[in-house]
Amino acid sequence: MTQGGAARRTVLGAVLAAGGAFGGVAVGAESASAAQSGHGAGGGYRDLPVPTVIGHRGASGYRPEHTLGSYGLALDLGADVVEQDLVPTKDGHLVCRHENEIGGTTDVADHPEFASRKTTKTVDGVAVTGWFTEDFTLAELKTLRAKERIPAVRQRNTLYDGRWDVPTFEEVLRWADREGRRRGKRVWLHVETKHPTYFRGLGLGLEEPLARLLRRYGRDGRGAPLFLQSFEPSSIQRLSRLVSAPRVVLLSAASTRPWDFEAAKDPRTVADLVKPEGLKWIAGFAQGIGPTMDLILPRDAAGRLGAPTTLVADAHAQGLILHPYTARNENSFLPAEYRKGTDPAAYGDAFGAFRKYFEQGIDGIFTDQPDTGLLAAEAFRPGRGVNT
Repeated sequence: MTQGGAARRTVLGAVLAAGGAFGGVAVGAESASAAQSGHGAGGGYRDLPVPTVIGHRGASGYRPEHTLGSYGLALDLGADVVEQDLVPTKDGHLVCRHENEIGGTTDVADHPEFASRKTTKTVDGVAVTGWFTEDFTLAELKTLRAKERIPAVRQRNTLYDGRWDVPTFEEVLRWADREGRRRGKRVWLHVETKHPTYFRGLGLGLEEPLARLLRRYGRDGRGAPLFLQSFEPSSIQRLSRLVSAPRVVLLSAASTRPWDFEAAKDPRTVADLVKPEGLKWIAGFAQGIGPTMDLILPRDAAGRLGAPTTLVADAHAQGLILHPYTARNENSFLPAEYRKGTDPAAYGDAFGAFRKYFEQGIDGIFTDQPDTGLLAAEAFRPGRGVNT
């Protein structure tokens, strides 16, 4: 066992002994992996290996994001959990897109019948020009086809442009049930409410229809194979009153303020939320945090990783798991010391970067390339050598 691994287990053992934010459910000897990570104390978490590999928008390093093709490939590549981002249509259906602006992820610009719907809106204080899901009915949205969001970096993914449509979240829930039966194990989802304050202001609140769907498909309970996540803590608080499924507060750069805090004139920033008192507040209604990796391993002006912060230990001390984002193979996303060559689209030393991330004691990670993440994570799982 490495010194870092021993320290991590000591912290998490104390969290589990105290019950942490998971309600004090007993963890049996059969779930050693979960006990070492904190996953076991939530009941359903003991299904997950640790570190957990989360397919970011599916397997978005290989297929256009948030398509059934991307989600299915994530499972095929070994992802433990598959992520969805939710935005509403004009008629109140929840669909899977990273943003409500869909000009970059669908062929809407090629549809002359929708040309007049191109507009500029202010979303969370930022002016955005394009086409927006809230201006389309579901039937209209279903006439569009998905495409690669960053073709300059992932040209090979453009091969699959037009193969899939925009899935509804209900379709994903049905898909997850089918895949679970076919594969003989539960399919875990990581579901984000996007811009919830903005949409609530339009009369398109996300949390209530989401909760109804989770109840309909049996994913609303404490042991549900699902995480709920949002960058707006109030959305997670609202969901905590509607369902009991595990919840995660996402955290952006330290200097930023969640948009619901902006709207409510709450002066706290993310820097305040990652302090012990902020984490204690989050632990009152959530089971985990999803910080940007820079909050754990800050980068300097040259893009190189600096000394780690105390966030992992501080979060674990409050009984919170950590699912940071986002690990990717390409040079353009890697810390400077892990890049190879000058081509931003070429792969760098992704395994070296993953190793550095996992050495911090995180409980899981979002990645666009789940196969890379899985190979890297295996060395850190119980019995595989690094932490034994």
